[in-house]
Amino acid sequence: MKAQAIKINERVYWVGAIDWGLKEFHGYQTRGTTYNAFLILADKVALIDTVKAEFKNEMLARITSVIEPEKIDYIISDHAEMDHTGCLPEVIDVVKPEKVIASKEGEKALREHFGLQHEITAVGEGDKISLGSATISFIETKMIHWPDSMFSYLVEDGVLFSNDAFGMHLASSERFDDEIDRGILDYEAAKYYANIIMPFANLVTKLLTKLDGLNLRLNLIAPDHGPVWRRDIERIMKQYSDWAEPKRTLKSLIVYDTMWHSTEKMAGAIAEGLLAGGAKPKIMPLGVFHDSDIVTELLDSGALIVGSPTFNSGLLPPVAGFLSYIKGLKVRHALGAAFGSYGWNPGSVKLINETLTSMRIEIAGEGVSAKYVPDQQALDQCFKLGAEVADKLKKES
Repeated sequence: MKAQAIKINERVYWVGAIDWGLKEFHGYQTRGTTYNAFLILADKVALIDTVKAEFKNEMLARITSVIEPEKIDYIISDHAEMDHTGCLPEVIDVVKPEKVIASKEGEKALREHFGLQHEITAVGEGDKISLGSATISFIETKMIHWPDSMFSYLVEDGVLFSNDAFGMHLASSERFDDEIDRGILDYEAAKYYANIIMPFANLVTKLLTKLDGLNLRLNLIAPDHGPVWRRDIERIMKQYSDWAEPKRTLKSLIVYDTMWHSTEKMAGAIAEGLLAGGAKPKIMPLGVFHDSDIVTELLDSGALIVGSPTFNSGLLPPVAGFLSYIKGLKVRHALGAAFGSYGWNPGSVKLINETLTSMRIEIAGEGVSAKYVPDQQALDQCFKLGAEVADKLKKES
Protein backbone atom coordinates (compact mmCIF):
# COMPACT_ATOMS: atom_id res chain seq x y z
CA MET A 1 0.00 0.00 0.00
CA LYS A 2 1.00 3.63 -0.41
CA ALA A 3 0.97 5.88 2.65
CA GLN A 4 2.97 8.97 3.44
CA ALA A 5 4.82 9.90 6.59
CA ILE A 6 3.84 13.28 8.05
CA LYS A 7 6.57 15.65 9.18
CA ILE A 8 6.24 16.63 12.85
CA ASN A 9 9.40 18.75 13.01
CA GLU A 10 12.76 18.85 11.21
CA ARG A 11 13.71 15.31 12.22
CA VAL A 12 10.56 13.65 13.55
CA TYR A 13 7.93 12.02 11.34
CA TRP A 14 4.58 10.50 12.20
CA VAL A 15 4.48 7.01 10.72
CA GLY A 16 1.43 5.62 12.51
CA ALA A 17 -1.95 4.37 11.36
CA ILE A 18 -5.54 5.59 11.43
CA ASP A 19 -8.20 3.15 12.60
CA TRP A 20 -11.44 4.64 11.28
CA GLY A 21 -13.49 1.58 12.22
CA LEU A 22 -12.73 1.23 15.95
CA LYS A 23 -15.94 1.72 17.93
CA GLU A 24 -15.03 0.28 21.32
CA PHE A 25 -11.79 0.16 23.28
CA HIS A 26 -11.52 -1.37 26.76
CA GLY A 27 -15.27 -0.99 27.22
CA TYR A 28 -15.78 2.56 26.04
CA GLN A 29 -17.16 3.94 22.81
CA THR A 30 -14.72 5.71 20.55
CA ARG A 31 -14.77 7.78 17.39
CA GLY A 32 -12.05 5.60 15.93
CA THR A 33 -8.44 6.14 16.91
CA THR A 34 -4.90 6.54 15.71
CA TYR A 35 -1.98 4.31 16.59
CA ASN A 36 0.88 6.76 16.60
CA ALA A 37 4.44 5.72 15.83
CA PHE A 38 7.23 8.24 15.35
CA LEU A 39 10.42 8.08 13.31
CA ILE A 40 13.42 10.15 14.43
CA LEU A 41 15.95 10.83 11.67
CA ALA A 42 19.28 11.57 13.34
CA ASP A 43 22.74 10.05 12.88
CA LYS A 44 21.11 6.99 14.37
CA VAL A 45 17.50 6.40 13.31
CA ALA A 46 14.98 5.56 16.00
CA LEU A 47 11.39 4.33 15.80
CA ILE A 48 9.22 5.20 18.80
CA ASP A 49 6.58 2.46 19.20
CA THR A 50 4.84 0.45 16.51
CA VAL A 51 1.14 -0.13 15.79
CA LYS A 52 -1.64 -2.67 16.19
CA ALA A 53 -0.83 -5.86 14.27
CA GLU A 54 -3.25 -5.42 11.38
CA PHE A 55 -1.85 -1.94 10.60
CA LYS A 56 1.76 -3.08 10.16
CA ASN A 57 1.80 -2.54 6.39
CA GLU A 58 0.43 0.99 6.73
CA MET A 59 3.18 1.89 9.19
CA LEU A 60 5.91 0.32 7.07
CA ALA A 61 4.62 2.17 4.00
CA ARG A 62 4.84 5.47 5.84
CA ILE A 63 8.37 4.67 7.01
CA THR A 64 9.35 3.69 3.46
CA SER A 65 8.18 7.08 2.19
CA VAL A 66 11.11 8.71 4.00
CA ILE A 67 13.67 5.95 4.65
CA GLU A 68 14.23 2.27 4.06
CA PRO A 69 12.97 0.43 7.15
CA GLU A 70 16.24 -1.54 7.36
CA LYS A 71 18.04 1.71 8.17
CA ILE A 72 16.28 2.00 11.54
CA ASP A 73 18.90 1.49 14.25
CA TYR A 74 16.76 1.53 17.38
CA ILE A 75 13.17 0.55 18.13
CA ILE A 76 11.91 2.04 21.39
CA SER A 77 8.84 0.53 23.04
CA ASP A 78 7.32 3.00 25.50
CA HIS A 79 4.39 0.69 26.30
CA ALA A 80 3.90 -3.03 25.71
CA GLU A 81 0.13 -3.05 25.17
CA MET A 82 -0.88 -4.69 21.90
CA ASP A 83 -2.19 -1.57 20.20
CA HIS A 84 1.42 -0.27 20.36
CA THR A 85 3.33 -3.51 19.90
CA GLY A 86 1.07 -5.85 17.96
CA CYS A 87 3.34 -5.89 14.93
CA LEU A 88 6.61 -5.44 16.85
CA PRO A 89 7.97 -8.99 16.34
CA GLU A 90 7.39 -8.79 12.59
CA VAL A 91 8.88 -5.30 12.40
CA ILE A 92 11.98 -6.52 14.26
CA ASP A 93 12.35 -9.26 11.66
CA VAL A 94 12.12 -6.69 8.84
CA VAL A 95 14.28 -3.98 10.38
CA LYS A 96 16.83 -6.09 12.27
CA PRO A 97 17.56 -3.14 14.58
CA GLU A 98 20.78 -2.71 16.46
CA LYS A 99 18.76 -2.33 19.68
CA VAL A 100 15.24 -2.83 20.95
CA ILE A 101 14.74 -0.58 23.98
CA ALA A 102 12.08 -0.75 26.69
CA SER A 103 11.66 -0.11 30.38
CA LYS A 104 12.68 -2.86 32.81
CA GLU A 105 9.03 -3.90 33.16
CA GLY A 106 8.59 -3.42 29.43
CA GLU A 107 11.31 -5.97 28.73
CA LYS A 108 9.46 -8.54 30.83
CA ALA A 109 6.10 -7.68 29.27
CA LEU A 110 7.39 -7.94 25.69
CA ARG A 111 8.92 -11.33 26.35
CA GLU A 112 5.75 -12.55 28.05
CA HIS A 113 3.53 -11.21 25.26
CA PHE A 114 5.53 -12.50 22.31
CA GLY A 115 8.25 -14.82 23.60
CA LEU A 116 10.75 -12.45 21.97
CA GLN A 117 14.23 -13.92 21.61
CA HIS A 118 15.75 -10.65 20.39
CA GLU A 119 17.92 -8.89 22.93
CA ILE A 120 16.09 -6.03 24.67
CA THR A 121 17.97 -3.16 26.29
CA ALA A 122 16.20 -2.19 29.52
CA VAL A 123 16.34 1.47 30.55
CA GLY A 124 15.22 3.31 33.67
CA GLU A 125 14.54 6.77 35.03
CA GLY A 126 17.05 9.31 33.69
CA ASP A 127 18.83 6.90 31.35
CA LYS A 128 19.80 8.29 27.96
CA ILE A 129 20.73 7.01 24.54
CA SER A 130 22.64 8.97 21.94
CA LEU A 131 21.47 9.17 18.36
CA GLY A 132 24.66 11.06 17.49
CA SER A 133 23.10 14.40 16.63
CA ALA A 134 20.30 13.97 19.15
CA THR A 135 19.65 12.46 22.57
CA ILE A 136 16.70 10.59 24.02
CA SER A 137 16.18 10.45 27.78
CA PHE A 138 13.69 8.21 29.54
CA ILE A 139 11.15 9.01 32.24
CA GLU A 140 9.47 6.22 34.19
CA THR A 141 5.67 6.50 34.32
CA LYS A 142 4.78 3.20 35.99
CA MET A 143 1.04 2.47 36.13
CA ILE A 144 0.06 5.29 33.82
CA HIS A 145 -1.46 3.07 32.84
CA TRP A 146 0.60 -0.19 32.83
CA PRO A 147 3.64 -1.17 34.94
CA ASP A 148 5.90 -0.92 31.90
CA SER A 149 4.85 2.57 30.76
CA MET A 150 7.53 5.19 30.17
CA PHE A 151 8.03 8.48 28.33
CA SER A 152 10.81 9.12 25.81
CA TYR A 153 12.07 12.72 25.54
CA LEU A 154 13.94 14.04 22.52
CA VAL A 155 16.13 16.51 24.37
CA GLU A 156 17.37 18.81 21.61
CA ASP A 157 13.92 19.20 20.05
CA GLY A 158 11.81 19.37 23.21
CA VAL A 159 9.53 16.53 22.04
CA LEU A 160 7.91 14.36 24.71
CA PHE A 161 6.71 10.99 23.45
CA SER A 162 4.11 10.27 26.13
CA ASN A 163 2.62 6.91 25.08
CA ASP A 164 -0.94 6.77 26.49
CA ALA A 165 -0.79 9.90 28.63
CA PHE A 166 -2.30 13.07 27.09
CA GLY A 167 -3.87 11.00 24.32
CA MET A 168 -7.37 10.43 23.01
CA HIS A 169 -9.22 8.00 20.78
CA LEU A 170 -10.09 10.04 17.71
CA ALA A 171 -9.70 8.97 14.09
CA SER A 172 -8.65 12.03 12.15
CA SER A 173 -6.57 13.00 9.14
CA GLU A 174 -5.24 15.97 11.12
CA ARG A 175 -2.06 15.31 13.07
CA PHE A 176 -1.88 18.42 15.29
CA ASP A 177 -4.16 19.77 17.97
CA ASP A 178 -4.42 23.20 16.36
CA GLU A 179 -6.00 21.58 13.29
CA ILE A 180 -8.93 20.17 15.29
CA ASP A 181 -11.83 21.98 16.93
CA ARG A 182 -10.97 22.72 20.57
CA GLY A 183 -14.36 21.51 21.78
CA ILE A 184 -13.69 18.09 20.25
CA LEU A 185 -10.21 18.02 21.76
CA ASP A 186 -11.48 18.90 25.23
CA TYR A 187 -14.21 16.26 25.18
CA GLU A 188 -12.15 13.43 23.71
CA ALA A 189 -9.18 14.15 26.00
CA ALA A 190 -11.53 14.14 29.00
CA LYS A 191 -13.18 10.93 27.83
CA TYR A 192 -9.83 9.22 27.43
CA TYR A 193 -8.64 10.37 30.85
CA ALA A 194 -11.89 9.35 32.54
CA ASN A 195 -12.01 5.87 31.01
CA ILE A 196 -8.31 4.95 30.93
CA ILE A 197 -6.20 7.13 33.22
CA MET A 198 -8.57 8.00 36.09
CA PRO A 199 -7.79 4.94 38.26
CA PHE A 200 -4.23 6.26 38.59
CA ALA A 201 -5.07 9.84 39.54
CA ASN A 202 -2.65 9.95 42.47
CA LEU A 203 0.17 8.85 40.17
CA VAL A 204 -0.81 11.50 37.61
CA THR A 205 -0.35 14.20 40.25
CA LYS A 206 3.08 12.83 41.12
CA LEU A 207 4.03 12.60 37.46
CA LEU A 208 3.06 16.21 36.77
CA THR A 209 5.13 17.31 39.77
CA LYS A 210 8.08 15.29 38.47
CA LEU A 211 7.78 16.76 34.97
CA ASP A 212 7.66 20.25 36.43
CA GLY A 213 10.81 19.53 38.42
CA LEU A 214 12.66 18.28 35.35
CA ASN A 215 12.20 21.69 33.68
CA LEU A 216 11.63 20.10 30.31
CA ARG A 217 11.42 22.32 27.26
CA LEU A 218 8.15 21.10 25.79
CA ASN A 219 7.70 22.15 22.20
CA LEU A 220 5.57 19.12 21.33
CA ILE A 221 3.81 16.35 23.23
CA ALA A 222 3.38 13.31 21.00
CA PRO A 223 1.06 10.68 22.52
CA ASP A 224 0.38 7.26 21.08
CA HIS A 225 -3.28 8.07 20.33
CA GLY A 226 -4.76 11.24 18.91
CA PRO A 227 -3.14 14.47 17.75
CA VAL A 228 0.29 15.85 18.59
CA TRP A 229 0.02 18.80 20.98
CA ARG A 230 1.74 21.99 19.87
CA ARG A 231 -0.83 24.75 20.63
CA ASP A 232 -2.49 23.59 23.83
CA ILE A 233 0.36 21.96 25.75
CA GLU A 234 -0.22 24.04 28.87
CA ARG A 235 -3.97 23.51 28.55
CA ILE A 236 -3.80 19.70 28.46
CA MET A 237 -1.30 19.65 31.34
CA LYS A 238 -3.63 21.85 33.39
CA GLN A 239 -6.60 19.65 32.52
CA TYR A 240 -4.74 16.56 33.73
CA SER A 241 -3.90 18.36 36.97
CA ASP A 242 -7.54 19.34 37.49
CA TRP A 243 -8.89 15.90 36.61
CA ALA A 244 -6.43 14.20 38.96
CA GLU A 245 -7.57 16.33 41.90
CA PRO A 246 -11.23 17.08 41.15
CA LYS A 247 -13.36 19.34 43.30
CA ARG A 248 -17.05 18.87 43.94
CA THR A 249 -19.20 21.06 41.74
CA LEU A 250 -22.92 21.75 41.58
CA LYS A 251 -23.26 19.52 38.52
CA SER A 252 -25.16 16.37 39.50
CA LEU A 253 -25.59 13.22 37.43
CA ILE A 254 -28.71 11.09 37.73
CA VAL A 255 -28.00 7.70 36.20
CA TYR A 256 -30.68 5.01 36.07
CA ASP A 257 -32.45 2.27 34.19
CA THR A 258 -36.16 1.56 34.44
CA MET A 259 -38.60 -1.27 33.69
CA TRP A 260 -42.06 0.34 33.71
CA HIS A 261 -41.09 4.02 34.05
CA SER A 262 -41.42 4.13 37.86
CA THR A 263 -37.70 4.67 38.46
CA GLU A 264 -37.74 7.13 35.57
CA LYS A 265 -40.43 9.22 37.32
CA MET A 266 -38.36 9.21 40.49
CA ALA A 267 -35.33 10.47 38.53
CA GLY A 268 -37.38 13.43 37.30
CA ALA A 269 -38.47 14.35 40.81
CA ILE A 270 -34.89 14.19 42.10
CA ALA A 271 -33.80 16.45 39.25
CA GLU A 272 -36.45 19.00 40.22
CA GLY A 273 -35.22 18.92 43.81
CA LEU A 274 -31.64 19.45 42.69
CA LEU A 275 -32.68 22.35 40.50
CA ALA A 276 -34.75 23.97 43.25
CA GLY A 277 -31.80 23.60 45.60
CA GLY A 278 -29.41 25.40 43.25
CA ALA A 279 -27.64 22.40 41.73
CA LYS A 280 -27.32 21.56 38.03
CA PRO A 281 -28.94 18.18 37.29
CA LYS A 282 -28.11 16.09 34.25
CA ILE A 283 -30.22 12.98 33.69
CA MET A 284 -28.45 10.15 31.83
CA PRO A 285 -30.62 7.04 31.32
CA LEU A 286 -28.48 3.95 30.77
CA GLY A 287 -30.70 2.92 27.88
CA VAL A 288 -29.68 6.07 26.04
CA PHE A 289 -26.13 6.92 27.15
CA HIS A 290 -23.06 4.70 27.01
CA ASP A 291 -21.21 4.04 30.27
CA SER A 292 -18.09 5.74 28.94
CA ASP A 293 -19.94 8.97 28.12
CA ILE A 294 -21.49 9.01 31.60
CA VAL A 295 -18.05 8.57 33.17
CA THR A 296 -16.78 11.49 31.09
CA GLU A 297 -19.56 13.69 32.49
CA LEU A 298 -18.68 12.45 35.97
CA LEU A 299 -15.21 14.02 35.77
CA ASP A 300 -16.56 17.47 36.65
CA SER A 301 -19.67 16.42 38.60
CA GLY A 302 -20.22 16.84 42.30
CA ALA A 303 -22.85 14.14 42.72
CA LEU A 304 -23.69 10.73 41.30
CA ILE A 305 -27.26 9.64 42.01
CA VAL A 306 -27.98 6.09 40.83
CA GLY A 307 -31.38 4.47 40.39
CA SER A 308 -32.62 0.96 39.64
CA PRO A 309 -35.72 -1.11 40.20
CA THR A 310 -35.16 -4.33 42.09
CA PHE A 311 -34.72 -7.13 39.57
CA ASN A 312 -34.44 -10.78 40.66
CA SER A 313 -33.46 -9.52 44.14
CA GLY A 314 -30.69 -7.47 42.56
CA LEU A 315 -30.19 -4.59 40.16
CA LEU A 316 -31.17 -4.30 36.53
CA PRO A 317 -28.15 -5.61 34.57
CA PRO A 318 -27.33 -2.24 32.92
CA VAL A 319 -27.13 -0.58 36.37
CA ALA A 320 -25.08 -3.44 37.83
CA GLY A 321 -22.74 -3.25 34.84
CA PHE A 322 -22.36 0.51 35.14
CA LEU A 323 -21.51 0.31 38.84
CA SER A 324 -18.96 -2.42 38.15
CA TYR A 325 -17.42 -0.27 35.41
CA ILE A 326 -17.03 2.84 37.54
CA LYS A 327 -15.80 0.86 40.53
CA GLY A 328 -12.84 -0.25 38.43
CA LEU A 329 -12.18 3.38 37.50
CA LYS A 330 -11.97 4.33 41.20
CA VAL A 331 -14.44 7.19 41.08
CA ARG A 332 -14.22 8.79 44.53
CA HIS A 333 -14.83 12.52 44.43
CA ALA A 334 -18.61 12.54 43.91
CA LEU A 335 -21.32 12.62 46.56
CA GLY A 336 -23.53 9.55 46.12
CA ALA A 337 -27.22 8.73 46.53
CA ALA A 338 -29.58 5.92 45.52
CA PHE A 339 -33.21 5.48 44.50
CA GLY A 340 -35.43 2.91 42.88
CA SER A 341 -38.78 1.17 42.66
CA TYR A 342 -39.65 -2.40 43.64
CA GLY A 343 -42.50 -4.88 43.66
CA TRP A 344 -42.00 -7.15 46.68
CA ASN A 345 -38.29 -6.83 47.52
CA PRO A 346 -36.96 -3.31 48.22
CA GLY A 347 -33.35 -4.36 47.70
CA SER A 348 -32.01 -2.12 44.95
CA VAL A 349 -31.37 1.01 47.02
CA LYS A 350 -29.44 -0.97 49.61
CA LEU A 351 -27.32 -2.64 46.93
CA ILE A 352 -26.52 0.68 45.24
CA ASN A 353 -25.54 2.26 48.56
CA GLU A 354 -23.32 -0.69 49.40
CA THR A 355 -21.55 -0.45 46.07
CA LEU A 356 -21.03 3.31 46.32
CA THR A 357 -19.78 2.93 49.89
CA SER A 358 -17.29 0.26 48.78
CA MET A 359 -15.94 2.86 46.34
CA ARG A 360 -15.42 5.27 49.26
CA ILE A 361 -18.09 7.59 47.88
CA GLU A 362 -19.84 9.60 50.59
CA ILE A 363 -23.53 8.69 50.73
CA ALA A 364 -26.18 11.41 51.10
CA GLY A 365 -29.02 9.89 53.12
CA GLU A 366 -30.60 6.44 52.95
CA GLY A 367 -32.06 6.92 49.49
CA VAL A 368 -35.65 6.53 48.34
CA SER A 369 -37.56 3.31 47.57
CA ALA A 370 -41.03 3.32 46.03
CA LYS A 371 -43.31 0.29 45.75
CA TYR A 372 -44.57 -0.37 42.23
CA VAL A 373 -45.55 3.12 40.98
CA PRO A 374 -44.30 6.09 43.05
CA ASP A 375 -47.17 8.03 44.64
CA GLN A 376 -46.99 11.71 45.50
CA GLN A 377 -45.41 10.97 48.86
CA ALA A 378 -42.60 9.01 47.21
CA LEU A 379 -42.07 11.72 44.61
CA ASP A 380 -41.90 14.31 47.39
CA GLN A 381 -39.22 12.20 49.07
CA CYS A 382 -37.29 12.15 45.79
CA PHE A 383 -37.59 15.93 45.50
CA LYS A 384 -36.33 16.25 49.08
CA LEU A 385 -33.37 13.95 48.34
CA GLY A 386 -32.40 16.14 45.39
CA ALA A 387 -32.68 19.30 47.48
CA GLU A 388 -30.56 17.76 50.25
CA VAL A 389 -27.83 16.77 47.81
CA ALA A 390 -27.88 20.28 46.32
CA ASP A 391 -27.60 21.84 49.78
CA LYS A 392 -24.59 19.68 50.65
CA LEU A 393 -22.92 20.48 47.33
CA LYS A 394 -23.40 24.22 47.82
CA LYS A 395 -21.67 24.00 51.18
CA GLU A 396 -18.70 22.14 49.73
CA SER A 397 -18.23 23.66 46.28
